[in-house]
Amino acid sequence: MKEKWLFGVGMVALLIIAALTGCSAGPVARGELPSNIQVSLNGQQGIWVTGQGKVTVAPDIATLRLGIAAQTASVAEAQSQATEAMNKVMAALTDNGVAKKDIQTRYFSISQVTRWDQVRQQEVVIGYRVTNMVTAKIREIDKTGAIIDAVAVAGGDFTRIDSVSFSVDEPSAYHEEARQKAMADAKAKAEQLAKLAGVTLGKPTYISESIYMPPPIYPARMAEGIPVPAPAPTPISPGEMEISLTVQVSYAIL
Repeated sequence: MKEKWLFGVGMVALLIIAALTGCSAGPVARGELPSNIQVSLNGQQGIWVTGQGKVTVAPDIATLRLGIAAQTASVAEAQSQATEAMNKVMAALTDNGVAKKDIQTRYFSISQVTRWDQVRQQEVVIGYRVTNMVTAKIREIDKTGAIIDAVAVAGGDFTRIDSVSFSVDEPSAYHEEARQKAMADAKAKAEQLAKLAGVTLGKPTYISESIYMPPPIYPARMAEGIPVPAPAPTPISPGEMEISLTVQVSYAIL
């Protein structure tokens, strides 16, 4: 039995040696690689660069996130107050030129309002809150402040205005301009790297892009009531926004 076991171990050793010998393409000096082997880091060959293009534009769309929140002792009463206030808010939006297709419900909830009862040592329900939030797209951007004031008056103390953001209605033309700048930036970087490395730059073999748009602007939240609006419209300045496009390009080495 012992002889059979030794014979099996010997055969395994011979197979391992044969496999290792077969994988070798010939003698290789220490610290060198055979000339027919190409080194690739993480599977990436060639010259990889990132190019960036930026375009500054004036926004022509304002998007408001607004709505109402009503809280009373009963669900029915809270819902009745919320419905009445929201109807007035919607009317204020449409009366000020906001199209119905540009108003979209984004959030609606009916939730319990509770407090901790020290005597009973448990949460007790003290009322109900109804919240109804919409987004309104304002295409006449200069009227943003006036529309905010109109909504505040219409909804009264139930009014909630969460955020205002600015965007461009047709950004494709600006994307094309930013894309051209990004590709030119990538090529300039690749040419410089090729020159420094003493190689000839080839054609792109891989291209990907990503577009960055600025996040919404969040003003102070109007939580438990809204102050009486001033006669003058609320000052809203859209300013300028930056459309940034990044491309990652791989160039072949000739």
